[in-house]
Amino acid sequence: MLSLLLLLLSLPPALALECSKDHQDGYQVRLSIKTALGDQAYDWNESELFLFKATIAFAMRKYTKNETYDVSNIVVCNETPRVSFWFIVVNPENPTLAITKTRVEEAVRVSRNRINNAFLLTDKTLEFLGIPPTLATPVTPATPPWLIVFGVVIGAVCAGIVALLISSFVRGKRANKAKEFAEEDDQAKGADKGISGETFEDRNGVYNQAFSDDDRFTQL
Repeated sequence: MLSLLLLLLSLPPALALECSKDHQDGYQVRLSIKTALGDQAYDWNESELFLFKATIAFAMRKYTKNETYDVSNIVVCNETPRVSFWFIVVNPENPTLAITKTRVEEAVRVSRNRINNAFLLTDKTLEFLGIPPTLATPVTPATPPWLIVFGVVIGAVCAGIVALLISSFVRGKRANKAKEFAEEDDQAKGADKGISGETFEDRNGVYNQAFSDDDRFTQL
């Protein structure tokens, strides 16, 4: 009896719960290493599988803030040569219980980029079947969008005001020049009229007697 108890205690905790593809809290993983890396593809082996378990344990620790998760709590089964397998996560405090599928999915989604980077893959080449691919984290601009729009609007208004002032100044300057030209023309025309009046007066206002006498003698 004592030897049986010691044997049970020596067994890894994860072995207390059987993994299968039909488990309600299990997930299937499929890796396309050659598709992603081509000639630089690495071989999938026990070390890579250990790394996978470690990344899932890390994801569970980060999500649940429970430091007791370890690689022994990640149970893998149904492996295929084309790098496909199933896994479940068992409760560190009670190895006979599996962590619900929803909590595992949320933990994977939180650390998805870290898991992908560990294997040099992406959401398309490291697939957690049943877990939708994560979306890229939106980039938060240093300047709020509303402030950018406000600056553009204010800049456009200021540019319009400056253009209006410049246009008014140019029109006023042109009007002044036109007025000066008109005044000069009026002065020139007035001078011409004065000269014409004096000439006419000389011609018609003063009678030249010499020409009159010449006409009288010519008639005779």
